[in-house]
Amino acid sequence: MRMGLAIDAACDLSQAFLQQHNIFVMPITVRVDGEVFMDDREPAEMQRFIDRRLGSRSHSAETEPCSVEEIQDLFLGKLVLEQDCLFCLTIMATRSPINEHVNRASFAILKNYRKVREAASMPGPFMMRVIDTRNIFAGSAPAVYEAARMIEANEQPAAIRERLTFVANNSYGYMLPRDLYYLRARAKKKNDHSVSLFSAVLGSALDIKPLLRGYRGETGPVGKVRGFDHGAETLFTYAAQRVRAGLLVPFVCVSYGGDLGLLPTLPGYAGLQAACQECGVKLMEAPMSITGMVNVGEGAVTLGFAAEEHVADF
Repeated sequence: MRMGLAIDAACDLSQAFLQQHNIFVMPITVRVDGEVFMDDREPAEMQRFIDRRLGSRSHSAETEPCSVEEIQDLFLGKLVLEQDCLFCLTIMATRSPINEHVNRASFAILKNYRKVREAASMPGPFMMRVIDTRNIFAGSAPAVYEAARMIEANEQPAAIRERLTFVANNSYGYMLPRDLYYLRARAKKKNDHSVSLFSAVLGSALDIKPLLRGYRGETGPVGKVRGFDHGAETLFTYAAQRVRAGLLVPFVCVSYGGDLGLLPTLPGYAGLQAACQECGVKLMEAPMSITGMVNVGEGAVTLGFAAEEHVADF
């Protein structure tokens, strides 16, 4: 059985990993001030977005994930011919309609795939399984990493689905933004009142940054720090502690909304690298998606891992 993976573009993973495992990316269209960007995790398009230096204007961007009809066309025109079983992993359904779109599209796909495969002389059934990672950005990466590992090990689809649901329920995604004003403006654009104007003004005046967490379909603040550099050190030191305490998947993903070459220069990152090397944990560096940069601002850091339930102590 040929098994494969599809993700939506807001799941942060490195380009090398996507290519290695032949992972299909469901694109997101981003419109900013009349300019259109196709967020499909292609490095050239990400760099074009960064080079345009849209800055604070990006908070007003419109993002459009694949529609139900577009997903049907993608699957019936391509993916049902390339795979016998496809796992589709999306960012949390509470933050994006893409999970709902894929689920709705699956009915027509599973109804119509036979004639497509028969026309190509490919008998046999096609299966698709839709998994809500219950997280965003780098927080979605542990489930995708585990899916790729299990597919490579030729595990059964039922076992893969059960394991991915478990990993998704125990994935933690942390985010450190640079600009509270930007975060508040974007939240207002999306009718999200989690970052008040008072908090944004006070935070910017005192250089206080929130540490945000995605977990089991919910996002919210779990701590605050003085200054971005101190926040990075706090987050990376905490992640290193969790690595040494033991992870459910030997993997940590860090994504950055800009030049990845800046990651090693951030305080605390060397300590996280050392902890991962010491414990045999894969540390992946990934560019933040265009969608991620639009939603949390350029220069933000997100970090994801899967671990037993615990209380974050910041």
